[in-house]
Amino acid sequence: MILVTGGAGFIGSAMVWRLNQRGYDDILVVDELATSDKWKNLNPLAFADYWHKDELLRRVEQNTMPRIEAVVHLGACSSTTERDSDYLMKNNVAYSQALATWCLERGVRMVYASSAATYGDGAQGYVDDESAIDALRPLNQYGYSKQRFDLWARRTGALKKIVGLKFFNVFGPNEYHKQDMSSVVFKAYHQIVATGQVKLFRSYEANYADGGQMRDFVYVKDCVDVIDWLLEQKFGGLFNLGTGQAQTWNDLARAVFAALGRAAAIEYIDMPEALRGRYQYFTQADMRKLAATGCPVKFHTLEAAVEDYVQQYLHTAQPHLANDVTPTPAAIRPAA
Repeated sequence: MILVTGGAGFIGSAMVWRLNQRGYDDILVVDELATSDKWKNLNPLAFADYWHKDELLRRVEQNTMPRIEAVVHLGACSSTTERDSDYLMKNNVAYSQALATWCLERGVRMVYASSAATYGDGAQGYVDDESAIDALRPLNQYGYSKQRFDLWARRTGALKKIVGLKFFNVFGPNEYHKQDMSSVVFKAYHQIVATGQVKLFRSYEANYADGGQMRDFVYVKDCVDVIDWLLEQKFGGLFNLGTGQAQTWNDLARAVFAALGRAAAIEYIDMPEALRGRYQYFTQADMRKLAATGCPVKFHTLEAAVEDYVQQYLHTAQPHLANDVTPTPAAIRPAA
């Protein structure tokens, strides 16, 4: 059985979908559904069982877990605007420590989500060098919580066995429940359909034109392909997960217009005062470390990824990733 925490969320449900595409459904999904619409991500997918996140922690602490071959730990508070630091430290750090310790004691393969938010304003660059992560200064509490777990994993030697992924700007199907935290592709699509134009933030840095702020945008399908490959490897470490090619918000918006067959119409608006001092003007994953492992995943171009997302999901009556492969008894055997 493969355990996927955050399995009803954006990347987590995409991971369940990827496993389904490989004909695998012996999956334990862990999440906290509450009153959100995340359940819709699970509706078309195949998996063995669902647990609330508190049930998993209880089972880990009481040592009453079923046999688990691998853990994909994507469950966390992912809101970059969350201000409750105590909650983040409990939910994103202590919980991850307990689960990682359980995996390490039993030789269970673990891949977990870190974040590019750990890089802060990028003054130290975006190189995934584990020996240099002490110098990173995240700009918000969310990034700090991810940084704390990375530091713990390195200090305890856990990173020799488990893999952490510093996700950059991920977008794609199954993010529909994220509301304000959804991608600009998702927001732009709905703005265009409703008004015929897209609104982007003005720049407050002389080196960047309005809409010229740059991000490393990466498609969720590529992310889960990387995780899928990593589950069958034996090495540990901390790795960036982006495309390695930064592009502008203008590029992103134009790709959405192109996918809809429309001419671009962009309006620039003021950035909220609260964001201006914490805003990243440039992010770009240094992907050399992951490439050196032999990872075979070929990333979509921004234009191809946006076209797939818009035309196959956003602009259809069936937006969610769906299990369209009949699972078989053949088990995926991740390396311990």
